[in-house]
Amino acid sequence: MLIKAGFLLSVVVATVVTSIPPRESGSVSAETRTPLLVELFTSEGCSSCPPADRFLEQLDHQPVPGAEMIVLSEHVDYWNHIRWRDPYSSHFYSERQSTYGQRFGLDSVYTPQIVVDGASEFVGSNTGLAKKVFAKALVAPKIPVHLSLVSKEAKSVHAHLDAGTLERSFGVSEAGVYLAVALDRAESQVSSGENAGHKLAHVAVVREIRTLGVIKQGQGFSRDIQLNLEPASGNLRLIVFVQEPRQGNVLGAALLPIRPN
Repeated sequence: MLIKAGFLLSVVVATVVTSIPPRESGSVSAETRTPLLVELFTSEGCSSCPPADRFLEQLDHQPVPGAEMIVLSEHVDYWNHIRWRDPYSSHFYSERQSTYGQRFGLDSVYTPQIVVDGASEFVGSNTGLAKKVFAKALVAPKIPVHLSLVSKEAKSVHAHLDAGTLERSFGVSEAGVYLAVALDRAESQVSSGENAGHKLAHVAVVREIRTLGVIKQGQGFSRDIQLNLEPASGNLRLIVFVQEPRQGNVLGAALLPIRPN
């Protein structure tokens, strides 16, 4: 599935191999920290969401010891009918959250909700529970994922992705590889709805999620990524994550900040 929000993405020179040596030079993956993918499902139309937005920003700047916190802010659209249309919202994120809700056996979806590594969920402002969830996620096995910047021009970015082998011990025959393009930071002056009169700030606001390919058991994955940018795209983040089928557990992730020239 794909969302388009002013970005044009093309992927070139794709190769899947049985063994991939990690790229050491230029890699943005932390060698001594375990990457955790933290997805926040939020909405500017939800009055209980701003504390969770601030918590996500805190995690982005002050990560948990031993963890590389890779955060995503995914704005759902089911609050848009209450007098304020969230400019960063998409039905795609509502569907993604709904899939998680079915997996977790929830009666209904809600905001703010945080999902960690596709394996655990909790109310996005519950910082006490968050610590327990992060501690559990830190001991889960991971596939090493390395995302490197090859070159950057005024209107394009060339990156390279290497992911390690999907071992039999993970218990799945294959896993999907996904690319998220996110705004580094975004702000809104909300004029109506539950947050009327407030200026809201967000980090890692996802604008596009695209499937890059599939890792088969016993194999790794390598791919060049070419991203064409709009002239006024500003600061961006590229996030790659490996996830089990049917939106299962996240097995690895990496982050690459893209700064303007």
